[in-house]
Amino acid sequence: MRNYKILWGVIALLMLALTTIAYKLVQGNVTPSDDNSIAVNLSKNERNFVLTEMRNFLITTQGVSEAITNKDLELAAKLATQAGMQTEKDAPSSLLPKIPLAMKTLGYDTHQKFDQIASDALQLKNPMHSRQQLDALMKNCIACHASFKILER
Repeated sequence: MRNYKILWGVIALLMLALTTIAYKLVQGNVTPSDDNSIAVNLSKNERNFVLTEMRNFLITTQGVSEAITNKDLELAAKLATQAGMQTEKDAPSSLLPKIPLAMKTLGYDTHQKFDQIASDALQLKNPMHSRQQLDALMKNCIACHASFKILER
């Protein structure tokens, strides 16, 4: 009987640890902000990585937009691929637990949307379709910037 109590105690501790880890992965390292956004607290290097990634999104979006306007869908695809999911491999491992789930979701979806723009541009060769995809991608950027701000802590 005593062994069962120890076993249940160990199980309870493991469940508590797993719950804490899951909560941290969902919640991230955040604090309330006075402007109704969520402040995400990152180290200097993590913050610089995120800001560089956002600048690259902006540069890529402008390049893809111009390529679509010029009906150069091969260039649009090449540029969009540069901001796709492949860039996630460069993220610092310490970053993922600090970012709240909603921000991670927007980030991953944005990378996937760039990959989809690249794929469809080459396959469909339809500038209007690519333009609509880029418009949808920009809504992710707007939602993220409206919801979050990055602080160095």
